[in-house]
Amino acid sequence: MIVRIPRWSIAGDGKSIPTGSFVAPDQRLSWPRTVGIGMQHVIAMFGATLLVPTITHFPVTTTLFFSGIGTALFLLITHGRVPSYLGSSFAFIAPLTASSAAGPAAQLGAVAAVGIVLVAIGFAVRAAGPRVLDATMPPIVTGAIVALIGLNLAPAATGSFEKQPLIAAITLGAILLVTVLSRGLLGRLSILVGSVVGWVFAAVTGGLSHERLAAMHSADWIGLPEFRAPAFHLPTILLALPVVVVLVAENVGHVKAVATITGKSLDSLAGTALVADGIATTLAGFGGGSGTTTYAENIGVMAATKVYSTAAYWVAAATAIALSFSPKFGALVFTIPDGVIGGATLLLYGLIGLLGVRIWMDARVDLGDPVNLTVAAAAVVAGIGNLTLTVGNVELGGIVWGSVGILIGYPIARLARREHSSEVGANGPDRRGHQTNDLVE
Repeated sequence: MIVRIPRWSIAGDGKSIPTGSFVAPDQRLSWPRTVGIGMQHVIAMFGATLLVPTITHFPVTTTLFFSGIGTALFLLITHGRVPSYLGSSFAFIAPLTASSAAGPAAQLGAVAAVGIVLVAIGFAVRAAGPRVLDATMPPIVTGAIVALIGLNLAPAATGSFEKQPLIAAITLGAILLVTVLSRGLLGRLSILVGSVVGWVFAAVTGGLSHERLAAMHSADWIGLPEFRAPAFHLPTILLALPVVVVLVAENVGHVKAVATITGKSLDSLAGTALVADGIATTLAGFGGGSGTTTYAENIGVMAATKVYSTAAYWVAAATAIALSFSPKFGALVFTIPDGVIGGATLLLYGLIGLLGVRIWMDARVDLGDPVNLTVAAAAVVAGIGNLTLTVGNVELGGIVWGSVGILIGYPIARLARREHSSEVGANGPDRRGHQTNDLVE
């Protein structure tokens, strides 16, 4: 795989964008304007990227460091044709929260394992073409896995909310107000703005931890991120592997979104994008950071500014890396109280769950089809109820059983349905005089 040093031509006069036009990925405005737009990308990714390590108790500065490094690698590997920021993936929250007892080393091993599998899938897609994803992971499967991962987190959100209900309510209310009443970039920053409002309210009402505040005051302004080594623990890895499906959906969706906006087909880069994100996630796992993914928040910045230049993302990556060398900044993020996390995640986890439903809606999945309906229903409930069973010495939770169930159960059920339909077609209606395309009479 060839990695090329980026070069950009100046768009127009470098100062303004003509009406109805945009700045392409291989173009840029003047450097002062490019730096300004790059800083907007940093702000856009902040709330989400920093919330993940805060919830999972990963080092914030380390996560930020690998986020910036991962973004730079993504831009190089995709030859600067896919503008994207790689921030912390919310999909990792559920397995990392569920595996907290295994320890940080085992959790990092799971993150690295997910990255390695994603790299392998990326190379497979490069070899076979992006259509292989539609055959192996149709929307009914992808949507169900995304939904069960998000909804599996519901108890964690309500638990944090209950610890500081007033602070949580203020945070949630602020997020909802900003989301509903604001448009453009501010609306994209609703989680960040709401979290800041909740933090300020907590500070005024005495809701911040005195120990964490003391740690922030004593932290150095400049210092190295906290690097850690992984350990590979099979149960923890199995718990995290379903996240691969989410990362595939997010990366391919991002590539398609950029292609739609810029009017250039990027299907040939879908596999390359998966490889790039897989490498970034693997590096994060081997060094102590959270797994990465492409960010819709930054798509919003591009849509608002009409600037799709990858030069702005290089600025964002460099800024993230620079901030990662401030322990005081990381300590400040860890002062976020449970109430703020509870208010933000009550909405956030629901959005992840409903994203699975949106995948079904966008693909027009027929839930009247008994195969689609039954396998999705069983998988989602296994995730929501956190079905936990032990196989040998390995304890597996609802995310694993729900994901494995639909990945294996769907093609089997579809094949059985097809064989049965062919028999009915040959012999007429069933014994009750009904065709067999309804689940309930």
